[in-house]
Amino acid sequence: MATTGDMMALICLLLVKLPMIDTASGKVLEETFHKWVQYKDDCIRMIENEPPPQDGLFCNRTFDRYACWPDTPAGALVNISCPFYLPWYDQVSHGVVLRRCGTDGLWGHDESGHVWRDKSQCEEEEEVTYQEMWLKKMMVSFRTLYTVGYSLSLLTLVTALVILLSLRKLHCTRNYIHANLFLSFILRAASVIVKDTMLERHWGREIMKPADVSEMLGHQAAIGCRIAQVLMQYCVLANHYWFFGEAIYLYSVLIASVLIDSHKYLLYICLGWGTPLLFVIPWVVMKILKENKECWAVNENMNYWWIIRSPILFASLINFLIFVKILKVILAKLRANNQSDYSGYKCRLAKATLTLMPLFGIHEVIFIFVTDEQTTGALRYLKVFFSLFLNSFQGFLVAVLYCYANKEVRTELKRKLRSWTTETRLVCCGQ
Repeated sequence: MATTGDMMALICLLLVKLPMIDTASGKVLEETFHKWVQYKDDCIRMIENEPPPQDGLFCNRTFDRYACWPDTPAGALVNISCPFYLPWYDQVSHGVVLRRCGTDGLWGHDESGHVWRDKSQCEEEEEVTYQEMWLKKMMVSFRTLYTVGYSLSLLTLVTALVILLSLRKLHCTRNYIHANLFLSFILRAASVIVKDTMLERHWGREIMKPADVSEMLGHQAAIGCRIAQVLMQYCVLANHYWFFGEAIYLYSVLIASVLIDSHKYLLYICLGWGTPLLFVIPWVVMKILKENKECWAVNENMNYWWIIRSPILFASLINFLIFVKILKVILAKLRANNQSDYSGYKCRLAKATLTLMPLFGIHEVIFIFVTDEQTTGALRYLKVFFSLFLNSFQGFLVAVLYCYANKEVRTELKRKLRSWTTETRLVCCGQ
């Protein structure tokens, strides 16, 4: 049999062609490998079971790890259909791959000394290849974008969380809820970065022999990235339910006029950190029982994905309704206080709107009715871009609005700085 070069070339080609950010690449690679194994097994059965030719000189049947070749009379040019395991087989199903049997009964060789074979009719079209390379570059750019966004958010949120927790005068229910929201953003950003690292380690390992492929596609190798995937889903859900908590808190204070005591704060903790478990655990169970493949990054049955998606959509819709209700209250108060200054209260309303949108996660409403299954082509890429951009930089925006640019926080920081400066001068003078 020939060397493993052809199969390794195919696998490496798939890893290069398929976009890094597209989690379906793992699915395609797995399906291709399993189809190749099936093709190989069928060929070996043919080699072992079919009777040899009765007379004449011929080249022996063989499997060269790309195609299955029958016994071929000396001096003949044999053609067989393109292998069905090729990912682009639908495009080349009518094509053939060729080999020449020499007059001496040995397979013909090319100038480099390798067995000659013409597989040009089984290659993917150049136009399709160009589109795939363009798609890969775009997806890599998207990944760079959201990695920068999450990294920036992570840095600013950690600092903001330290500020809120370290300054005692800022300790109140409202800021405790803000702190939990910051923590959910931090965990979400960290989990996305870890998940990407695990996926890249799982699918990006070097392939030297077929055993490496089967090992890479095995369940043991996928455990790490599955755990990272579960943690990411939990953190995303927790992040959305802390948006929900922020919306309920503001509604309680501004509209329902409810005083939040320590017992009710515990309800917020249960809502933000406990509710996601009610959906992540059933999703994990369904994945184990029904779709226990690869890194759980591909949703073959979208009904299982709705276990995760539906609570996010529910929270986003309720947040939007509360957002509209609060804006009406703010508008009414601004009109009452600034009846003669129309432009003034309009600017304040705009400021309040822009401030509340990232706190409530209102941008999620835009994509509620534009699901991934319904979008194709340029619209899909546009949706992916805005979704990744807004989600990754949202933590940074929330940290700026509700910590760094917050008047109460800035006042307390200045007071602490003055106190620290005074104490430092006293220590220096005392020395």
